[in-house]
Amino acid sequence: MLTNERDHLQRILIFGNGGTGKTRFACEVGTILKRSVIHLDDLRWQPGQYGVARDNSRVFDDVVEAGRADTWLMEGVYGWLANAVLDRVTALIWIDLPEEECVANVRGRGVQGGGNEADLKELIEWVRDYRRRENSSTCYSGHARLFKAYSGLKVLLTNRAEISAFAQNSRISTA
Repeated sequence: MLTNERDHLQRILIFGNGGTGKTRFACEVGTILKRSVIHLDDLRWQPGQYGVARDNSRVFDDVVEAGRADTWLMEGVYGWLANAVLDRVTALIWIDLPEEECVANVRGRGVQGGGNEADLKELIEWVRDYRRRENSSTCYSGHARLFKAYSGLKVLLTNRAEISAFAQNSRISTA
């Protein structure tokens, strides 16, 4: 981190493939910073209805509204939603782990959010195809474009040690 870490921790956006641990990391950093986490999945999907999307324009507007706050920590896989707040972000964090590690994490957490085994299998394949998918804001190339386009503080975390170190540095900078 930079010497003026606190300024860069005002509005943090964490993104990456499914199964990277974005939610867990965001909750840890949110606890350190004493701030709640905005989970883009919670805005994207109908409550309690796994895989049932809300209207895109409403979701986008909800993200824009959440992004108006002075401080926030947001996490998710959706590049198109990240673009809704990118001009307000003070730190952009991309967690880019190997797909097999992501798949193992997804398998480990199992069925969630009202889904079923078929949904889990579909999610695992989607996570596995992260680097092969194209023309999507939720794939590797979409995330790479987002990361490249952002001109502020950006951090690429590629393994668990880097993720832990970032959280530890956040703890130290707020002490």
